[in-house]
Amino acid sequence: MITPSIDALNKAFGQTGAEGSIVFKMGKGNIFAVEIKNKQAHALISLQGAHLLSWVPRGEDEVVWVSEDAGFAEGKSVRGGVPICWPWFGAHKSSASFPAHGFARTILWDVVSTKLLASGETSIVFKLNTKRLDDSIQQMWPVLTTVEYTLTIGEFLRLELTTCNNSGQDIIIGEALHTYFNVGDVSATQITGLDGKNYLDKPDDFKRKKQVGDIHVDGEVDRVYLQTMDDVIIKNNKRKIRISKQGSQSTVVWNPGEQVADKMGDLGKDGYLQMLCVESANAADDVVTIAAGESHSLRVKYTLEKN
Repeated sequence: MITPSIDALNKAFGQTGAEGSIVFKMGKGNIFAVEIKNKQAHALISLQGAHLLSWVPRGEDEVVWVSEDAGFAEGKSVRGGVPICWPWFGAHKSSASFPAHGFARTILWDVVSTKLLASGETSIVFKLNTKRLDDSIQQMWPVLTTVEYTLTIGEFLRLELTTCNNSGQDIIIGEALHTYFNVGDVSATQITGLDGKNYLDKPDDFKRKKQVGDIHVDGEVDRVYLQTMDDVIIKNNKRKIRISKQGSQSTVVWNPGEQVADKMGDLGKDGYLQMLCVESANAADDVVTIAAGESHSLRVKYTLEKN
């Protein structure tokens, strides 16, 4: 894959005007990034992993969380923001040497288009074509596949991840938009919308359990909630974050807690207290089969609401 220069990206896709701007620049770790500003919000996206690093609606505090100790380096995932887990979630089913959560979050994505919309929002579309990836990636995923990722930045944040199976055989994918939310104080935060749902409890040897009431975080939480299509709300004393989704059957809830966080090395001082991951996913029992020539889309919308 040949990466265009920043000047070339700005010439092809950059925009500046009264309604907003789209500017490509050098980001941390000498990794290209794009900064988007409009009257409703501003955002920052790394081209490596098409990784959203910031979304700040007008008049609001930062919604996503990135660790103060996050590393920014070629081929390495970033602790925070919205990593894309694809084409598998968690450990690879058969090859322990393959990276956890797949390779999509650690490689450069192509920019396909940008647009200042009549609604005042800004859209940007990224694309991966596995045929164009290097041999090491193709060994992990030899099936001809394209992935398009559309981010619409504004008062709401809309994300759409579409996988197209260009091969002559069925494929099975696991995926997640691994969103880290800035909650300020996780001990004063609740998650509603998953009462009565079955989940797999990773810290307890993946035992299958049933959620009773709201979710409160008072230690390590690492769960895959199954068959979850309804809205989920993250609520604390400051605001609510509503997560609405389509094409996602699982919801992953993760906070490492103090003991696990101390061993991670990149979560920052007391970072676990400030963040909470609620991920729209297809994982575990809910992986997706895509027939030859067909596609699958995972769509998520994040909305801020007042208490």
